[in-house]
Amino acid sequence: MTPVLISQAHRVKPAPLAGKGVLIAALIMSCWVLLLGFLLGNYLPDWHSPAPYLFVLLQTHLYTGLFITAHDAMHGVVSKNRKLNNAIGTVAALLFAFNSFHNQLPKHHAHHNHVGTADDPDFHDGQHTSFVLWLLRFAWNYVKWWQVLGMAITYNILKLYFPVENVIVFWMIPAILATLQLFFFGTYLPHRGEHETTNIHRSRSQFRHHAWAFISCYFFGYHYEHHDQPYLPWWRLWQAKAMSELVSE
Repeated sequence: MTPVLISQAHRVKPAPLAGKGVLIAALIMSCWVLLLGFLLGNYLPDWHSPAPYLFVLLQTHLYTGLFITAHDAMHGVVSKNRKLNNAIGTVAALLFAFNSFHNQLPKHHAHHNHVGTADDPDFHDGQHTSFVLWLLRFAWNYVKWWQVLGMAITYNILKLYFPVENVIVFWMIPAILATLQLFFFGTYLPHRGEHETTNIHRSRSQFRHHAWAFISCYFFGYHYEHHDQPYLPWWRLWQAKAMSELVSE
């Protein structure tokens, strides 16, 4: 779908967070911790049942929510209190495979300020345009040695107390799947290929389907709307998408 230019009058207006951002962030992080604790310490998977596979998908979804929470904090839309906002972003990023909030913050804003150019850390360089090569280049830009070390140390600690199978399946694999999910829906699909010269954000959005947009990546597939209105938290992006499609009709 070709994005349309959205006038200021047709953008979704900012609204006071009134604690909603903190509450939603706390809900996502709490669900991640509680489910992981159950899956590591109290769950015996029966691989002939669909249940463990569904738990993997649910934990992947919550992992994705951790990063989306950290991402919203990078835009200051978790809390109007800057210290609280950044603290929540830091914790959410750390829970997601030891990502560094403060390391990713300038890179993410560079992405917004220079989207689709050589100064965009998320963009391919004109050579690594395939999904796999772009993903590898993306990982090279963002994955740091201390993350790998932190994951390795944590894995070796967790396996002392919990079944190795559970640690791998419910802690490690969902982190990998969520990384792929975030890259596919949040970087590759929105920014791949050529964009019309009128597309000032060099981004595209998925077709409107709010349920799928939430399940797939917390409405982050409405990516043009995010670049156009970065002051909106993830849970209001569906409103921007509905407004943009109303304008295009």
